[in-house]
Amino acid sequence: MITASLVNELRQKTNVGMMECKKALTETNGDIEEAVTLLRKRGMMKAAAKADREASEGIIAARLSGDGKTGILIEVNCETDFVSRNDNYVAFVGQIADALAASSAKTLEEALAVKIGDLSMEDFVKTKTLELGENIRLRKFERFDLQDGGAIAQYIHMGGKVGVLLEVSAGNGETASKEEFRDLVKDITLHIASMAPKGLSRDEITDDIIEAEKNVYRAQLAAEGKPEAMIEKIVEGKIGKFFSEAVLLEQAFVKDADTTIKKLVETKGKEVGDTLVVKRFVRFGLGE
Repeated sequence: MITASLVNELRQKTNVGMMECKKALTETNGDIEEAVTLLRKRGMMKAAAKADREASEGIIAARLSGDGKTGILIEVNCETDFVSRNDNYVAFVGQIADALAASSAKTLEEALAVKIGDLSMEDFVKTKTLELGENIRLRKFERFDLQDGGAIAQYIHMGGKVGVLLEVSAGNGETASKEEFRDLVKDITLHIASMAPKGLSRDEITDDIIEAEKNVYRAQLAAEGKPEAMIEKIVEGKIGKFFSEAVLLEQAFVKDADTTIKKLVETKGKEVGDTLVVKRFVRFGLGE
């Protein structure tokens, strides 16, 4: 006989609805462990059936090691804003972030293989898909390990809608503990969240993006009746403007439009008596 207490015990173990728990126990003659296995298998099937549904809501989360030498950034998607604001879902994303921060995973593929209890990360996510009835996925994962002196920094904006991971290096090992350095790193993460640069330097802007911009400018200038002989010269000037808006080091600092990020870093470097370099950054925008 499948008792209510047995069903409730299975529900506590799996977070699956009462009716599905009762069906699983009935099919396994009341064996809880076999029922758990059966629900996991069904969860994978149901999660696969939902995998094509749009999942552009969710949460971006970050974790930073206590010594500031390692940081991770993740984006975990669901289908609705209602679910993304649910305490259950928030805690679920926190579990993923904690597990990945404690792991050595460096790629999304490696992240999906990380274990949470007896489950791989991939199966852990599929189980939540079964529970919530929405397409849930770990969509993005980034890990920074400090390459030189300096620090890794993170910033989460708009309640998990935007996230930033940043590495700034310093020649002197003591610089990272200075207040001026910490303020600089914080300011740059806030700037990146707000201004959404497309790359650190011009070298990171791909030829495809540059050519697409040029084609837009050419079409605009041709529509304005500009002579063909002048168009390319004007386009080159506009591309320079594009770089000043798209490249982090060339962007005007969001707190002081009279200085660029590059100048800001140089100035702070002189203040702390060190050579500071913005090494890399990544910015996640929810659903982008």
